[in-house]
Amino acid sequence: MDLSVATNVRSKAADANAGVILEATGLRKSYGKLEVIKGVDLSLNAGEVLAIIGPSGSGKSTLIRCLNMMETPTAGVIRYKGRQVESRFASRSGRIGCGELRRHVGMVFQHFNLFPHKTVIQNICEGPLAVLKEPREAVEARAMDLLAKVGLLEKRDVYPNHLSGGQKQRVAIARALAMRPDVLLLDEVTSALDPELVGEVLEVIRALVQDGMTMAIVTHEISFAADIADRVAFIDEGVIAELGSADDVIHKSGSARLQAFLSRFHS
Repeated sequence: MDLSVATNVRSKAADANAGVILEATGLRKSYGKLEVIKGVDLSLNAGEVLAIIGPSGSGKSTLIRCLNMMETPTAGVIRYKGRQVESRFASRSGRIGCGELRRHVGMVFQHFNLFPHKTVIQNICEGPLAVLKEPREAVEARAMDLLAKVGLLEKRDVYPNHLSGGQKQRVAIARALAMRPDVLLLDEVTSALDPELVGEVLEVIRALVQDGMTMAIVTHEISFAADIADRVAFIDEGVIAELGSADDVIHKSGSARLQAFLSRFHS
């Protein structure tokens, strides 16, 4: 299947000069007296894959949830295609509301968040039907294309409780893609899976990379990040301690803190 039919993505070659699509400036996030994100500046270019790595509790998931306003930053600015994002759903002139942002910046979570009372295809169709108000026939056709892409066409009428964890996560990815986002954010999408199920989800992500999807991926799959990411951000204690090409950050960095973190993943 040609994924461009379903997701409206473009090749990386075509996007080489497309510029910044999503940007955070001076981003901070606190919960009471606990500051989790401490003044982060980060950008994501169209067609780029950014991997976000770091120890548990370093702020990775909080950061990526702030990027599509699932968490409202305490301070700082989020911009989508140069337009400042507001925490309100409706936007003022020259700005964009968080509701509109989420139509363009999709998110896949660690724990799937599928509707248990809806079948696989109903889960995938819900957003385009309810939010985008698209015709059912077109939405269902796109959902079938996406199910073929993630290898679950035969599960279209199955309920989530009859799926494995890996299958649920593949459905969650298809559901996010059904909204035809410009950017896809993935938050530890394999960490809740049994080890034998991780590979099937990574293969779906790899196919999206090959098709040019713009993505930011929070992950502990370090070798996978090194293989597919254009850039890697290492977050430690709420700040970006290292940012650069995957090769420079994962294989060439001289940072003792980063090396100590990476050593935990060496066999």
